[in-house]
Amino acid sequence: MVTSPELDRTAPIRGVEDAVRHIARICFKTGPPVHTGLELEWTVHDAADPARPVETERLRAALGPHSPATIDSSGPAAPLRHGGAVTVEPGGQLEISTAPRSSLAALIDATSDEIAQVTRLLRAAGLVLGRTGIDPWRTPRPTVDTPRYRAMRSVFDRHGPAGRTMMCSTAGLQVCLDAGEPAHLPARWAAAHAVGPPLLAAFATAGRHAGRHTGWASARMATWLGIDPARSRPVWSPADPDADPVAAWAAYALAAPLLCLRSGDGDWTPPPGVTFADWAAGALSRPPTADDLDYHLGTLFPVVRPRGYLELRYLDAQPGRDWTLPLVVLAAIFADPGTVARATAVAAPVADRWYVAARHGLADPPLARAAAGLLDLALAALPGLDLPDRLREETTRGLRRRLAATERGSQ
Repeated sequence: MVTSPELDRTAPIRGVEDAVRHIARICFKTGPPVHTGLELEWTVHDAADPARPVETERLRAALGPHSPATIDSSGPAAPLRHGGAVTVEPGGQLEISTAPRSSLAALIDATSDEIAQVTRLLRAAGLVLGRTGIDPWRTPRPTVDTPRYRAMRSVFDRHGPAGRTMMCSTAGLQVCLDAGEPAHLPARWAAAHAVGPPLLAAFATAGRHAGRHTGWASARMATWLGIDPARSRPVWSPADPDADPVAAWAAYALAAPLLCLRSGDGDWTPPPGVTFADWAAGALSRPPTADDLDYHLGTLFPVVRPRGYLELRYLDAQPGRDWTLPLVVLAAIFADPGTVARATAVAAPVADRWYVAARHGLADPPLARAAAGLLDLALAALPGLDLPDRLREETTRGLRRRLAATERGSQ
């Protein structure tokens, strides 16, 4: 991803305007769109009894030197074979964050190798990775205990059970794309959002949770949208398609209540209702720093989050190697400005149907038609991607299977 010079993270934020300037500097690092990255998350299960809880100690023993600090404080976690990092989420979900790459084929090969590496480590401990976007067997249960996660549970519990379910039971697939050149940023920002509902519908895997059918195509997305609209609703809206991305994100971030307020006593629960704008304006005993603002930005969970690059967060975890399919679709869509524009036009009629996509998936005919149009665009663009023949053929077969499903849904 595009990088920028180091900032002084201890510098105080003196008012809302100072916060807006900081957000503008760090959240949209523009330049030629070159790199793609992935964050893949899975629930983890006992191989013999998938409904059995998996304790932290068992995960730590399985991951060994790759265990993150949240479950092993003995030292820095060793990266995976190709530089990827392992994290463990509050409910014991395992996540691999890849190193970004300029070659899509190299990203897929490296990620496949690291998934195989982690799979072998887990298998030796009698554990397996899940195959869906929400735990099909177990109710939400905290596994990892940190001040951050305790504060999150406390705040989310004010709104209902969705927060704990999100923290402890969901598993997503995040695709990370460069923000692009300044002239193309608004179009890429709009497209990243607009294609979300039809792609969520096309790749929904999270219908069953805690031993029952939920009635949702993606109970994972339903959970995320239900935690707190101030930090999970989409930033971009088709009702205001030309809104400046930087201004929109800054306004969103500053209006969101604090989720964590780091302190030395281990209790990070913030005062209710205090937004970052309030803090910057002097609501708390000390002014926030740039590091505090950066941390706050990491506690916001919209469907597309700018982190210097664009983090597309709306896809469910996929079974087996199917994670390659939405990755290639998005890489194809964002390969050139013309395809970005065509994809936005295809998705425009359903660009605000997040809840419908989560509830009905491809059973909603407008979403199915839009998803089919996007898959057609991706198939047409495949020859222009740097995929070897074997990978292009594998992807083509997989996308045609998904295309057949969209055609059934559109009837």
